[in-house]
Amino acid sequence: MNTPNDFDAWRTNLQRRVFLRNSAYGIGSLALAGLLDPRVFAGGVDAVKPDARWRGVVRPTHLPVKAKRVIHLCMAGGPSQFESLDYKPRLQELHGKPFPESFTKGQQLAQLQNKTLIARGPFCGFKKYGQSGQEISDLFPNIATLADRIAIVRSMTTEQINHDPAHAFMNSGSIIKGRPSMGSWLLYGLGAETDDLPGFVVLTSAGATGLQPVSARQWSAGFLPSKFQGIQFQSKGDAVHYISNPPGVDVDAQRGAIAEINRLNGMLSADRLDPEIQTRIAQYELAFRMQTSVPELTDFASEPRSTLEMYGVKNPGDGSFASNCLMARRLAERGVRMIQLYHRAWDHHGDIERGMTLAAKDVDQPCAALVKDLEQRGMLDDTLVIWGGEFGRTPMGQGTGRDHHILGFSLWMAGGGIKGGVTYGATDELGYKAVENVVHVRDLHATILALCGVDHARLSFKYQGLDVRLTGVEPARVVKEILA
Repeated sequence: MNTPNDFDAWRTNLQRRVFLRNSAYGIGSLALAGLLDPRVFAGGVDAVKPDARWRGVVRPTHLPVKAKRVIHLCMAGGPSQFESLDYKPRLQELHGKPFPESFTKGQQLAQLQNKTLIARGPFCGFKKYGQSGQEISDLFPNIATLADRIAIVRSMTTEQINHDPAHAFMNSGSIIKGRPSMGSWLLYGLGAETDDLPGFVVLTSAGATGLQPVSARQWSAGFLPSKFQGIQFQSKGDAVHYISNPPGVDVDAQRGAIAEINRLNGMLSADRLDPEIQTRIAQYELAFRMQTSVPELTDFASEPRSTLEMYGVKNPGDGSFASNCLMARRLAERGVRMIQLYHRAWDHHGDIERGMTLAAKDVDQPCAALVKDLEQRGMLDDTLVIWGGEFGRTPMGQGTGRDHHILGFSLWMAGGGIKGGVTYGATDELGYKAVENVVHVRDLHATILALCGVDHARLSFKYQGLDVRLTGVEPARVVKEILA
């Protein structure tokens, strides 16, 4: 029988053997890494400098590139198409009367299920604008001046009737958590044209009413490496938290710390295959460069007063949608691939006349200014601008508002290969369902990718044994009729 002293000696020997064995492996790995790549032991930043800027996996592009960047103006909450882009005279005539059951029998509704359905006509007028004669609501007089530059799609459909899953579906083509957003797919497929800023940036703003929450999963990279994730910039104050060095830390000290951290991460990367280690190295470097690039980006002092007035910016960096639109143009100029602006003001279950009037006033002038500003700078031709929500609203009233609706809603697109002055698709006479040239969210994704030079069927990522795509496995088509 072993005595306690024998056991202690055995344990000490075992620990010594384990230490020596592991050390030998570690030293051997370091020696091999040093032979294969002498930079591992070299000093300074270049010791473990990550690969050059990510260029994307789609090289060369599958299709001609019409759009180099995308600006997605997200009207979070679901704007009513009946007070924006889809005029229905017959619905106006039926206002206040029972909504015909033939339209809704057996159909999914949100909060109006099993309720008495009353038709609600638009509370505002519509006019025809431009040589194209596009019909646009009186609530959007500035966007109306873009009539000949934009394509209006009136036949959008989606599959999710509640906000968060509908946002997820609009962004990722799926309601399953952990799926990449379309901005992440674009960044993975094409890379970005900036070294000093993230390739995918998100900003949010709030309206006076309809404050729809928006979760960070809407710009998640999902199962793609995290370097493709959207980065939320703050609309007020510092765009990025902790962008400045703390007291007592100068640039040289920080540069040295980052170099040492990246050297250690590089040693770890040489030991195991983990893309997140390379992401960590790249993000340290990006964060350091952003300390210079972000303050310059957010300093509107170089913008002439006329530009601020065109956007309706009263106090630059005040968190308004107008400031965010000007920021979007500045981000686009600096090579950011995907820019999303969420305006959380469009969930109008009640008091829609006040709520939608205020929300439209928030966005009408800056949206039009953004398109015109891009055009006068020669950037609109290769910048795709999209305006719309995650779904639409019902042609039936919900008290003083409208409920969620997925069978037919509207959006508009401009620039980046889009044909201006076009109205595409249609809903029925009461606006209940898309009936002509129906455009599913998957079709929208396929069209966005195609404009950026990517065949949606050929951009995939192996995940859990499957080749996963933004457009999924269901059929999706490029809406060629709205392309220039």
